[in-house]
Amino acid sequence: MAARPGPGSGPGPGLALLLLLPVLAAARAGAGDARQAAAVRALARRLLGPRAGAVALTVEAALAAGGPDTYRLRSPPGAAVAVAVTGSSGVAAAAGLYRYLRDFCGCHISWSGAQLRLPDPLPRLRAEIRATAPGRFRFYQNACAQSYSYAWWDWARWEREIDWMALSGINLAPAFAGQEAAWQRVFRSLGLNQTEIDTYFTGPAFLAWNRMGNLRGWAGPLPPAWHLKQLYLQYRIVERMRSLGMITVLPAFAGHVPQGILRVFPHVNATRLGGWSHFDCTYSCTYLLDPEDPMFQVIGTLFLKELIKEFGTDHIYSADTFNEMTPLSSDPAYLSRVSKAVFRSMTGADPEAQWLMQGWLFQHQPDFWQPAQVRALLHGVPLGRMIVLDLFAESKPVYQWTESFYGQPFIWCMLHNFGGNHGLFGTVEAINHGPFVARRFPNSTMVGTGLVPEGIEQNDMVYELMNELGWRQEPLDLPSWVTRYAERRYGAPNAAAASAWRLLLRSVYNCTGVCVNHNRSPLVRRPSLHMDTELWYNASDVYEAWRLLLSASTELGSSPTFHYDLVDVTRQAAQQLVGDYYLSIRQAFQSHALPELLTAGGVLVYDLLPELDSLLSSHSLFLLGRWLESARSVATSDREAEQYELNARNQVERGFVYNKKRYPAVPTGDALEISRKLFLKYYPSALRRSRAGPA
Repeated sequence: MAARPGPGSGPGPGLALLLLLPVLAAARAGAGDARQAAAVRALARRLLGPRAGAVALTVEAALAAGGPDTYRLRSPPGAAVAVAVTGSSGVAAAAGLYRYLRDFCGCHISWSGAQLRLPDPLPRLRAEIRATAPGRFRFYQNACAQSYSYAWWDWARWEREIDWMALSGINLAPAFAGQEAAWQRVFRSLGLNQTEIDTYFTGPAFLAWNRMGNLRGWAGPLPPAWHLKQLYLQYRIVERMRSLGMITVLPAFAGHVPQGILRVFPHVNATRLGGWSHFDCTYSCTYLLDPEDPMFQVIGTLFLKELIKEFGTDHIYSADTFNEMTPLSSDPAYLSRVSKAVFRSMTGADPEAQWLMQGWLFQHQPDFWQPAQVRALLHGVPLGRMIVLDLFAESKPVYQWTESFYGQPFIWCMLHNFGGNHGLFGTVEAINHGPFVARRFPNSTMVGTGLVPEGIEQNDMVYELMNELGWRQEPLDLPSWVTRYAERRYGAPNAAAASAWRLLLRSVYNCTGVCVNHNRSPLVRRPSLHMDTELWYNASDVYEAWRLLLSASTELGSSPTFHYDLVDVTRQAAQQLVGDYYLSIRQAFQSHALPELLTAGGVLVYDLLPELDSLLSSHSLFLLGRWLESARSVATSDREAEQYELNARNQVERGFVYNKKRYPAVPTGDALEISRKLFLKYYPSALRRSRAGPA
């Protein structure tokens, strides 16, 4: 049973929000109304081309009256423009623009594609619409996504992402690129040599875990050209984000140091941590500097001053000292000293600093993080000077058993994706109600909502829903919402497609209870006789959605987003079939039934898996070659290209690392025909199996 604080047991939102105001004011002052308006108009031109001229976009900070972001939509009488959008920030104006495009023009924008068939002329509004966000922040990004998804991005890809962020109303996000270049300067200034630095940094695809103190040296070192290109990216990222009114979060020092620090400062008090995940101390077991050692402040302040000098600041900094790592002591006094030291190293460089911390550690190791330990870590920082990301709030909310993080402001986050896994998945009921429940929690210090997937470019519907909820004052009617979603996504109403999405909504997208999206299908696991094939939904709903989508292909087949969804749903159906055949193979093996074993194994290995491979080869967003080619494309030499490709392969299963096989980066085959072929072969028996019993 979750602990419920009584009246007066915490400061509630008032004090926490008041203490946030200086940070928000400083951030807003960084980009004036005119600069933000120019940035959002440029976004509209990138998105709509010449049609952007029919929309007037302005920014007036006063519209929010000092409160959360607000936008206003209206159609001025007799004006040449169809709609005038005013936002209290560039982000608010962009969110208002997307509201108009989505709800009045039937448009849709997502990772897998955009549907922008604008009506001509653009529709005018009958009445003014005004919307105010229920919280200060809409946060986006996960530390792990820096490696799982963003590792090889160039500016063109970052520009598209920042546009999507603005249209989604995101106003708080990390800007982590280029930090290793700053760290290299700091380490050199402290006396470390290049070899010591090179053996500390991981390769590009694993920097997320290097930054959190989990890994060192793995798949490294970082070439000099990498640092230069990442600095260039970071300049453009922070400039664009700030020009739109977003608050950028910069990294700070969490206490992890290279082994070379011990050579230069032999009397420093640093402790070697244990191994992480399945890595031994060759590439793990990093050193953690004692928070009371004077060098902690020296290093932390040096680093942050270097970053601020290079990129400026919005005064919010991210640091995670104990991500999936057990602290050296459970003594509350020790834990309080750690957080005090981390925060002091921030304020030593920026007196207005505010600490953004992931709350993942509290639910990841609940046996260690008891109330006394959590309270001590959080209260090492003055109330209101820390914001905690309740990272997995849709399934394991921490605010409920910590009395709203003992008074520190927090952001209710949807994690949703682990490890960049692909597979249809969602907890739509939890995210539709969870943020509103959290706001009503006694003495709640909730200050916003967030999207924190470890990997992106999957399950577009879930993120569209969560982004819309970031501006809502109450939950949505989900069946009605998803019906409209299907129409916008494909650009036309279609009864079969809408029915398919309602089936997916109630099944694969509605996991309840504690739902962890680790894809455990035998399709993506190492072979074993002990794999779990249990599903959280009725498999027949996915098979029926597959049938319905295929039946809509005549009308919707020209839609790129329909193509993507058909491939994805067919892939999900095939994944279920793999589970069924695995059970048949296991049962035949354990029963010594050779004919049945050969039949089931033959169908799986010689037909279903090759057909699935053909299906995924027909769409660019499912190609391994695209991921590998993106890694090679950022290299400045053949040697770098080989290293980066090896990094990219290392994130996939072990067999792909050293096989040297080239994988196509361009799709082949007709996705509709391949899906139809798979359907005709497998749908009848699949439906019989799913109705006969659980998958």
